[in-house]
Amino acid sequence: MSSTAAGDVALPDDLHETLIEFPDNRLLIELCGQFDRNLAQIEQGLDVVIMRRGNVLALHGSADIQVAAKAALQALYERLEDGRTVEPADIQAIIRMGPEAAGEAASAQSAATQLDMFPGGRLEIRTKKRTIEPRTTAQRVYVSHLFNNELVFGIGPAGTGKTYLAVAAAVAMFVDGQVDKIILSRPAVEAGERLGFLPGTEKEKMDPYMRPLYDALGDMLPGKQVNKLMEEGKIEIAPLAFMRGRTLSNAFVVLDEAQNTTEMQMKMFLTRMGEGSRMAITGDPSQIDLPRGVQSGLVQALRILEQVDEIGFVRFSAVDVVRHPLVAKIVQAYDKDAPA
Repeated sequence: MSSTAAGDVALPDDLHETLIEFPDNRLLIELCGQFDRNLAQIEQGLDVVIMRRGNVLALHGSADIQVAAKAALQALYERLEDGRTVEPADIQAIIRMGPEAAGEAASAQSAATQLDMFPGGRLEIRTKKRTIEPRTTAQRVYVSHLFNNELVFGIGPAGTGKTYLAVAAAVAMFVDGQVDKIILSRPAVEAGERLGFLPGTEKEKMDPYMRPLYDALGDMLPGKQVNKLMEEGKIEIAPLAFMRGRTLSNAFVVLDEAQNTTEMQMKMFLTRMGEGSRMAITGDPSQIDLPRGVQSGLVQALRILEQVDEIGFVRFSAVDVVRHPLVAKIVQAYDKDAPA
């Protein structure tokens, strides 16, 4: 906690409000956002009323809500003190983490501490173009596994950051010299055996299926550097079929959409692991596109390998969706409608 962190102003209990004083007016302006839009987002997310009185914010709502809102505001203010920005996604992340921080108030652990700290320093991934922070508890656990386990499964719905964070970890380790190569792969299930009927070269046929991996990579490395590294063979983006017969040493390998692997493909992929390599396998078992009667290799692998201590498993849910808020509600609606 910063020595200049916001302080509380004591008021009689019967006023039913919490006042928080912020010593730096410049940072307070950034905290509130243009036209107080940041405060409005917190009000909507936590069902609290925030009134601004000079350099003091007054919180109105139930006692639990006031504690959660106080933790969120202090966490965001500390971000600004550290020289970081406050974006809508950061606010949403703090709102997600806030109730947990409020529940642990006795240990004086703020939402910022929950989000940012783990043994060894702030939990974040630094790449050439940006610094990426986990925005949910599951993402935080996932990032920790990516750096501490040689094999990690990230399981859950779309929009939870499974692949994006895995690619970020791969780039960070490559930049730091911990691995010599990045390999990003997906099974091209939709193409099947019909690739030969599509126009263009083999790369042109596969690019539409690999595009999400290109996009993630482009967020973390300059485009010219990506092209150069691909020409040098230090970055590969290839369909799963290209993995057969290889031993992947000193590489960070990401297998995306793993729910669309067959049982034989998954075993083949897992046995490619070589000396100094790391693997991240991501997928959503609720969106299997395999032909009827073909079993998912991801589902089988989860059943067989879950008791292996050296493997990291992280399961995401609708609360971890970091896309448009409506996406989380869509996922929840589909989960509720799914057969028991």
